[in-house]
Amino acid sequence: MRFGCAAVGAAILLLAAAAIAHGQAVPLATGDARVDKLLSQMTLAEKLTLIHGAREDPATYQGQAGYLEGIPRLGIPALRFADGPPGVLTRRPSQAETATMGVAATFSRKTAEENGEVIGREARALGIDVSLQPFVNIDRDLAFSRGYNTFGEDPLLAGEIGAAEIEGIQAQHVMAMVKHFIGYDSNGPNIFIGEQALHEVYAAPFEAAVQAGVSSVMCSYNRINGPYACGNEATLTGMLRDEMGFKGFVTSDWGAVHSVHFINAGLDMEMPGPPPKGLAGFLLKSYFDTTPKRNKSLPFGLGGLLQKKVAAIVASLLGGRIPEEPGTIAPSLAGFSFAGEKEKMPGALKDGSVSEDAITRAAGRVLYEIARFGYLDHPPSHEITPQFIEENAAVIEKTGEQAAVLLKNEGGALPLNTADSIVLIGSTAAQVDAIGINGERSVGMPERQVGPFEALGRLAPGANIQVAINDNMDGFTIPASAFSHCHKPGMVRIAADHHKQTDPRIDFTGSNSLPPNSRLRWKGSLTVPAGGSYWLYLQSLGTNAVIRIDGKRLGGTGAYQGGVHGDVVEPNQDNVVPTLDALDNVRRAANLTAGRHKIEILLTPDTSNAPVQVRLNWYTPDRRKADHEAAIAAAKSAKVAVVFAWSRLTPVFGLPGDQDKLIEEVAAVNPNTIVVLNTSQPVAMPWVDKVKAVLEMWWPGDEGGWSTANLLLGKSSPAGRLPVTWGRRLEDYPANDPKHPERSAKGIDGKTTYSEGVNVGYRWFDHEKIDPLYPFGYGLSYTTFAYSDLQVVKTAGGGLDVSVKITNTGNIASDEVPQVYLGAPNQFLDGAEFPVRALVAFDRVQIAAGEARTVTLHVAPRQLEYWSTANGKWMRAEGFRTLSVGASSRDLRLEQTID
Repeated sequence: MRFGCAAVGAAILLLAAAAIAHGQAVPLATGDARVDKLLSQMTLAEKLTLIHGAREDPATYQGQAGYLEGIPRLGIPALRFADGPPGVLTRRPSQAETATMGVAATFSRKTAEENGEVIGREARALGIDVSLQPFVNIDRDLAFSRGYNTFGEDPLLAGEIGAAEIEGIQAQHVMAMVKHFIGYDSNGPNIFIGEQALHEVYAAPFEAAVQAGVSSVMCSYNRINGPYACGNEATLTGMLRDEMGFKGFVTSDWGAVHSVHFINAGLDMEMPGPPPKGLAGFLLKSYFDTTPKRNKSLPFGLGGLLQKKVAAIVASLLGGRIPEEPGTIAPSLAGFSFAGEKEKMPGALKDGSVSEDAITRAAGRVLYEIARFGYLDHPPSHEITPQFIEENAAVIEKTGEQAAVLLKNEGGALPLNTADSIVLIGSTAAQVDAIGINGERSVGMPERQVGPFEALGRLAPGANIQVAINDNMDGFTIPASAFSHCHKPGMVRIAADHHKQTDPRIDFTGSNSLPPNSRLRWKGSLTVPAGGSYWLYLQSLGTNAVIRIDGKRLGGTGAYQGGVHGDVVEPNQDNVVPTLDALDNVRRAANLTAGRHKIEILLTPDTSNAPVQVRLNWYTPDRRKADHEAAIAAAKSAKVAVVFAWSRLTPVFGLPGDQDKLIEEVAAVNPNTIVVLNTSQPVAMPWVDKVKAVLEMWWPGDEGGWSTANLLLGKSSPAGRLPVTWGRRLEDYPANDPKHPERSAKGIDGKTTYSEGVNVGYRWFDHEKIDPLYPFGYGLSYTTFAYSDLQVVKTAGGGLDVSVKITNTGNIASDEVPQVYLGAPNQFLDGAEFPVRALVAFDRVQIAAGEARTVTLHVAPRQLEYWSTANGKWMRAEGFRTLSVGASSRDLRLEQTID
């Protein structure tokens, strides 16, 4: 469902004219007669209510990211805002969808729109009005901690997939908020981008979102070419409003406002609004509310300490470091408003630095969208209604299949021959790696998460398929003999009323659960038989849980009350997968010497009011060694070994733990080794020449076990394409090239400069003539395709229609993804740069075995233009250019020179 800006604008002018004709003395603010009349009836305080977040009544609060108070006397409803991407994150379980990089890998606008519909349906069922997605920033830096949320490295692909998802969300009468405007493509807080690259690469997906009628744009934490993005008049007003014609409201990222005067630059709404009492009042400023009290300054000497504490909270929300991952989380808080100005809205109105007209303008933009979505006539009830589980699940399963990229398939190793003996190896063989890392997304429904091993068994019941876990993420029961207190057996349990009792071990799950809202502490000692790295697993649900060893915090659950990210502990929140009985799993490594170690476990309520479950398991060095040896033995005895490998972004460009070593060892004993990857970014594959096949499944969502099994069995053919370039080395990427430190997050003198210009991603590899492992747009299938009969026709609107015949030359029906690339003009243009080639059109089509089909792809006029910095406008390059069509950016089958 597309909201056409031009049509809506014309209707607004007609309504305004009609109002004037009837003699209504209403000031013209938005051009919408109804909205302007409401604005004229509002007090200044009521207008301010529409431009800053508030705290919802705890009795109805759903743990969502934000809340906007309504104005009951005027019939203006309150709004709830909730994260992903993807999905919907509240205090109630929501279906986990295929990760955004997977949606991009489908190269399908239709599939993206269907995923948007799933998000919209989930939002509406869970009482949410504004969905904080899609995330259309560019994946230019693999070290960027949020790159996995993007739709890849290409501006056209990101824009088209994002726009389609917006249309799907908003068709469910839920507002979409595209993010983050602009330059939020690096961990660096101070970003500098040239005007041509800013327009052609980084703003292009946002322009596509505006054309799709997106309701809101979220501005980002970083500075962009000097000013903060949320207070940057050049980008918010000059680019977004004047150039793109955006009519909706601009919302700050949470805590990204540093001055009340950002409203003058084009910011309309501040989120999350006034912080709660306590340390948060020092850490996050609030500017747009009516409270006259000035923002507090951090106490002298405590600024760094408090920032570290908040960083620790943010790190825990992201799941912390599990044993396989190196290092520690150090999230950047540079964009938060720690050191913002003191003056707030009342003071700015008093001294005239902010006018009521500016407030009316901002409130009008918010109210305009409320009216456009019909919320004035049909206010959101905010009631929780039944979710469309099966309907959504069908989309998630299909997306998981369409997203899969077959990177290698030597000798037709895939699909599997079920007559062979097959062993699946790895933690994510038994349990589907549905979400990868929780971040801000929905964490899924464990009851729907059927693992690949079980799905294969159900789909091919006669096959000889076994599983060898290798890395057991559930762990094993710690024997009661290992626990003691005061030289007595067991752990002492201390209740909130100081009542004490002794428990032989920590295992209170299922029918043995504890009462809701229990506040408990266990203290005692853990005796280990021999020194080494012990992996301790604190597994819980219905509670916040923390474990300390020898007086130091080892780990804890990631839920944080008031943290606007769900507010309750959910399975799959703190690990790659939940436990087999659907508990959250805080897994940490502890280097322990032989003997006794002090241990303490603390439980506090998480607001779920659910029975409290808690269990402490471990994975000893001896057991890990035995499991690994058993996995290698199983691989040696099977005809085919399928190794499942995963990553949660750490290390950058690598698989965590000993997974590379595992794959090498399996391949050494089994010549028919296949690797299934669950990652959301490229990773180094030092073993790639030693295995027969590699299938990238991304993070496929709740239904991903079925998607994986269908592809492995050949019930569907993989046809996803890489939305990112898969390099051979991290240093081959433009943002990670050590010869260009200015491009890194650290930058030079605190400035990160995107000096690669328009040559981001595959464009850089082409520019530098670097041979990637797998190019952008690449992907195999279980059949082959031939391209012929290229024809290019100019359209009346100034674009091009590119037609090509594609023939399925195999015996399996499959999708194909034809891609059109445009080369640089043959004439030099002073002050402008052009990539060697750029994607200008694509489609995904299904072609039956032996079928020949003519496909027409449209190249929009904008794709034939460049941003002239000298002239400050879009211009069409003169001269001849090569237009190529093929199956990837490096597999171009046909070409034609165009004028």
